[in-house]
Amino acid sequence: MNEPTFYTLATFEFPADVQIIKGVLESEGISVFLRDETTINTDPLISSAIGGVKLQVYSTDKERAKEIYDEVRNYATDAEGKLIVCPNCKATKSEIYYSRNSVFHKLFPFFEPTKYKCAQCNFISRPTR
Repeated sequence: MNEPTFYTLATFEFPADVQIIKGVLESEGISVFLRDETTINTDPLISSAIGGVKLQVYSTDKERAKEIYDEVRNYATDAEGKLIVCPNCKATKSEIYYSRNSVFHKLFPFFEPTKYKCAQCNFISRPTR
C-alpha cells in the first residue's frame, strides 16, 4: 500500500495565523494538515524551537495549493500601505522575516529589527527609510 506524501506549503509561528489559509484551501477541496499545531497550542513559547506550525497538503495537491496560497497571502506593506519592493529582483512579494538567531531574540522576538524576505528570490532585506 502506498503511503501518502506531504508537502509543507508554509510555516506559521502561531496556530491562529494559519486558520484563514487553511479554510480557503479546504473550501477549494484541498485536504490540509497542521503539523505541530497541538504542541504549540499547549506551549506557544516553543514555536520557534520546533519550527512553528507546518501547513501541509498532499503532494498531489501541491501546485494547486501553491497557486491558491499565492493569491490570498498577505505581503508586507510599508507605513503608507504600498507593497514592499525587493531590492534584488524588484518583486512585490515580500513577507516579514525574523531570523531569531540569538537567544535574546528567541526570548524577546519583538526586539528583533524588522526584515523582509522576498517570496520570489528569497533575498532578505531591511526596510529603507
